[in-house]
Amino acid sequence: MDKNENTIAQQLALVARRYQEQRTGHAPKAVTVVLSEDTLVVTLHDALTAAEKALAQTPEGAAQVQAFHRQLFSSSTEEMRQEIQRLTGRQVREALAEVEAATGSVILAFTSGAMVQVFLLGPEPSELDAVPDNASN
Repeated sequence: MDKNENTIAQQLALVARRYQEQRTGHAPKAVTVVLSEDTLVVTLHDALTAAEKALAQTPEGAAQVQAFHRQLFSSSTEEMRQEIQRLTGRQVREALAEVEAATGSVILAFTSGAMVQVFLLGPEPSELDAVPDNASN
């Protein structure tokens, strides 16, 4: 990613954070933006409220939280589409949202017809975790 794309990604992260807070009253803890060719993926980390996290503890509750955020996204995505076009100069052809209720992450994907697979990774292992047990012999 060159400096210009990095700046665009940073601006998109700020926009996504602002819209999430306006829509839900809860700002995500962090926002990650990946802009690559025809795909933009925005991940809102720890974006669920405490009540949503509590509700998501059961499969039925998790489904309700996911459905709520998908509906919220589909009814309010036009502003984000306009900001993406303004910042990138490219029109959004497709958009979708997915909620990972277990972690509280909300993933927003804007594509040009591509299939998007998103994998949220856990924390990086510490140096001690990376050393096999028999390495100290």
